[in-house]
Amino acid sequence: MAEQQAEAGTRLSAVEIHHNVLEPGLKELQRPAAALLWSSLASGLVIGFSFVGGGYVASLVGDGGKQAAAAAVYPLGFILVIVARSELFTENTLVPVVPFLERRDGERFLNLLRVWGLLLVGNMVGAAIFGWTLARTPMVEPGLHRELARLAADTTSGGFAQILYAGVFAGWLIALLSWLLAATHATGAQIALIWLCTAPIAALHFRHSIAGSVEAFYRAASGAASWGGMLGGFVVPSVIGNAIGGVLLVALLNYGQVAADKDSEQVESR
Repeated sequence: MAEQQAEAGTRLSAVEIHHNVLEPGLKELQRPAAALLWSSLASGLVIGFSFVGGGYVASLVGDGGKQAAAAAVYPLGFILVIVARSELFTENTLVPVVPFLERRDGERFLNLLRVWGLLLVGNMVGAAIFGWTLARTPMVEPGLHRELARLAADTTSGGFAQILYAGVFAGWLIALLSWLLAATHATGAQIALIWLCTAPIAALHFRHSIAGSVEAFYRAASGAASWGGMLGGFVVPSVIGNAIGGVLLVALLNYGQVAADKDSEQVESR
């Protein structure tokens, strides 16, 4: 639905944004498995540039500004993924969930699980390939690995519960980003929204399951941590946290307001 079709003024209503999410969500549930896997594999690879970019800018500033510098560049991978229309699991804690909330039946639920499973597999394989390549090949200058190792250790540190909890807020921001992107077709506005919603993830030490998995797999490939420790200690809790944040704090809440608006309109039309 084009922006000029907004009911009033220049802004879309919540119902119109919901419609802009619903239509792609229905298509997402029916996408072939191969399309989902290739797209999610690309995302898992490309999102790694958030990590590399953060390490690079952190190497240019003093200790007091490293976190801020890395956070400012953190949206890079997300911009590349989202503008290219590749698939991240965390974006899809909103988009395919909305059609399921519209019609809650077994078929749509199984399709939703299918989409989530395929996207997670593709994202994780891509993240593992990028992390291994970064750690084990001369992809970047040797001097950069000191900052990369520091960033990766910061991102993947903390116990299971802490990472899960921090993952809730990252999932909330990414699903909220998906909702906001449905309110505009302007590429410049979309890039600004991506930056505004993803930079806080790095700045506030939230945990994004896919971008963070690149860092986790980098640590494992470089020998600084075990693969099992990174999978069970970071990937699993961050995925759970992201899913909770996206589904409960964005999909259900935003759908709730839209459903209430629709019910109100039906009552008024009688």
